[in-house]
Amino acid sequence: MVKLTFDPLMLPVDAVAGESALAPDRMSAAWLRQRFAQQPEWHPEHMDGQTVLRMAQQPQGKPVTPASVLIPIVMHEEQPTLLFTQRAAHLTDHAGQVSFPGGRMEQSDASPIETALREAEEEIGLARGQVEVIGSLPEYFTGTGYRVTPVVCLVNPPISLRADPDEVAEIFEVPLAFLMDGLNHQLRSIDLPDGYRRTFYAMPYERFFIWGATAAMLRNLFHFLRA
Repeated sequence: MVKLTFDPLMLPVDAVAGESALAPDRMSAAWLRQRFAQQPEWHPEHMDGQTVLRMAQQPQGKPVTPASVLIPIVMHEEQPTLLFTQRAAHLTDHAGQVSFPGGRMEQSDASPIETALREAEEEIGLARGQVEVIGSLPEYFTGTGYRVTPVVCLVNPPISLRADPDEVAEIFEVPLAFLMDGLNHQLRSIDLPDGYRRTFYAMPYERFFIWGATAAMLRNLFHFLRA
C-alpha cells in the first residue's frame, strides 16, 4: 500500500503555469468532436519521466498494470463541466484523492475504452447510453505502477448518478473553463527521502484539491485543446 508522507495541500505554490485560457468557442460539443476527429500536432507534457509525483519505485522487472479513466465532459446548457470523484478513504491506492472514474483493465475488457466505460458504470452509475466517446489522450504512467489511458467523452444531461460507497466518497463537477485556464494550474514541490525533488500540478477548486496524476492528465487535455 502506498501512503502519502506529506499533505500536498499544505505545500507552498512554487509557480503558476499561466498560459492563456482555452477560447470559449473550443468548448462546444461540435468543436470538441472535430478536434478529436482531426487531431493537430501537439506534444504531451511530461514531468519526472511521465510521473508527476512518484511516491514509490516500481520493483525492477515488475510490469505496469493497464488501466483507464473516463474524462466525462458534461454538456450543460449554461457551460460544460468535468465530472470527478473523490475516492473512498479506505482504498489501497490514492485514497481520498480526487480522480476521474476508472480503474484497472480486466481480462474481459475488449479495449481501454471498455475498461473506462465499465468502471464509470460501476463506480458512479454513469450509463453507457448517456456517454459519447470522442477520443483518448496519451497513456499516463503513475508512480503506483499503472499505465492509464484517459478516455474522453461527452455526456448530455440530465444524468442520474449513484456513488459506489466501496470506491467513491463523493461525485462533483468543475467548470471546464476553470480547468482549461493556465492561471488556475499551480506548481508545487516536495523533497522526498529518496533525495529527489518531485514537482506536481495542483488545481484547487472550492473545497476540492485536484492534483497529481489527475491534474497531469488535465494539463494534457489543456495542451491538446489549445494546440
